[in-house]
Amino acid sequence: MATVDAGELGAGRPVVPAWRGGFGRLWAAAVVSRFGDALRGAALPLLAVSLTDSPVLVSLVTACGFLPWLLFGLIGGAIADRVDQRRAMWAVDGARAVLMAGFAVAVWLDRATIGLLLVLAFALTTLQTLFDNAATALLPSVVGEEALGRANARLMTGQEVMGRFVGAPLVPVLLGLGAAMPYAADAVTYLAAAVLVASLGVAPPRRAPRPPGGSLRRDIAEGLAVLWRDRTLRALCASTTLCNIGIGALIATLVLHITGWLGAGNTGYAVVITVYGIGSVAGGLVAARLTEKLGRVRTLLLCGTAQIGALVALGAIRSLPAAVAAMGLFGFAGIIWNVTEVTMTQERSPEGTLGRVSSAFRTLSIAGAPLGALLGGVMAAAWGLGTPALGAAALFVCGAAALVPGMRSDIN
Repeated sequence: MATVDAGELGAGRPVVPAWRGGFGRLWAAAVVSRFGDALRGAALPLLAVSLTDSPVLVSLVTACGFLPWLLFGLIGGAIADRVDQRRAMWAVDGARAVLMAGFAVAVWLDRATIGLLLVLAFALTTLQTLFDNAATALLPSVVGEEALGRANARLMTGQEVMGRFVGAPLVPVLLGLGAAMPYAADAVTYLAAAVLVASLGVAPPRRAPRPPGGSLRRDIAEGLAVLWRDRTLRALCASTTLCNIGIGALIATLVLHITGWLGAGNTGYAVVITVYGIGSVAGGLVAARLTEKLGRVRTLLLCGTAQIGALVALGAIRSLPAAVAAMGLFGFAGIIWNVTEVTMTQERSPEGTLGRVSSAFRTLSIAGAPLGALLGGVMAAAWGLGTPALGAAALFVCGAAALVPGMRSDIN
């Protein structure tokens, strides 16, 4: 098991995860896997539109990224609490490597169809429900509770850099070498991540004896009950769900907002997305220090307030520079929120329940995104392309209001 750097154990000094040992390999596995995901995520929509001219079928590719979480997210969390999380993670990555390799062969042989693409997207996300819940539950065993905040920040920042600024820009190069290359490279990254996770020297998790006749349904119910009884986590989940509805509305219409309402074209949209990514990376770099200085609850409230301001500016000011600045701030505050949210879930979940609690949190909060996407489209059609951002701001205000009562006692 990895420990913290000895030099950081002095009184009053922040504890950071050691790069050597388990955390370094877990970080590398997460970053390599995110690189492959970025390749696939950028290439799949291009392949989809080459296979069909049906907007419904193309949109179903994105829907397959949400639906398995709603169907199997809670089951994935329950399984993650029953098994050795390290073994579950490398087994899942091994299975995903096989799936991607097979799909790459199908593309290479010109046998790919939109139906096969939909099945692949659904299968990969279904496997992800187990992998992500197992990864969240495993991290405290690798770095220790005192270093969770900084470990989460480093993981998310590394993934953001690799996905946005390395993986996605390489897709045109790989496509120039062959239509199957992005998927073949993704298969290799899954295999590399599986090897890295398998090499972790983490002791099997300690769990209380299971009651006779215990079932997945009972395990899921226990995870939901833990989330409901913890006033702080319950408030955080409700707030995140409301915010995700707003984010869904924003993401679904952002390209129309920038290219249509602002008239900035594809170049303007690319600039906005790039600055959003830069803001996210910058936020990840300061997330741990900010939460150590302000406390987790104050940090959440500050980030929520910043995102509300960014959304209001985005929806009210018809200017590309204002949109660029707003999305940079939105990304900066968003990743700090995510780091803090995950760390609080890890810290507050009772031993042996983290997989189920995190899956309950994820499933409930992710459910807001597709609802928000539909809401954003309706708002844009009814009241104009600038309104989804303002609607998202209103939902973020509701999210902040839901956060305060449950966390009043935790403000320090």
